Amino acid sequence: MAIDRQGTGLTCLRVLLGLFFLFQGLSRLRWLLDPSPLVQQLAAWEHSARAGSISAHYLQRAAIPFARVLARLVPVSQIAAGLAMMAGIWTPLVGFVAFVMVVNVSIASGAIFTLGFLTNPYWLPVLGGTLALTIGGVRLPWSIRS
Repeated sequence: MAIDRQGTGLTCLRVLLGLFFLFQGLSRLRWLLDPSPLVQQLAAWEHSARAGSISAHYLQRAAIPFARVLARLVPVSQIAAGLAMMAGIWTPLVGFVAFVMVVNVSIASGAIFTLGFLTNPYWLPVLGGTLALTIGGVRLPWSIRS
């Protein structure tokens, strides 16, 4: 019996990224009752963003006005994405949603526009992993929806 090396590799990536997103969401559960940590983080990013930058525009027009909604949406979305990835449910769709979540945070923080983005052990691996699952996450081994 031949082993599907690519499928097995993507399955390992799917499960490990699922654990990552699950615990990211669990670490933010308090936001459901108190959105102030997110509001404060967004305000700090806005304060450090260069006037007229993409990050400043994004924060002022999208993130800060909806911070209280995002404080509830982010942990729930991260937990749901993590569980779905671990179970292998709708992997390409969930991978894309997770990719978009990470891109949003990287734009809001301004990290995506710095050299540190390329050397940080978080940004590129997570973006690359979620993009890989978006593209190749169909019919993976050990998935509920193969």
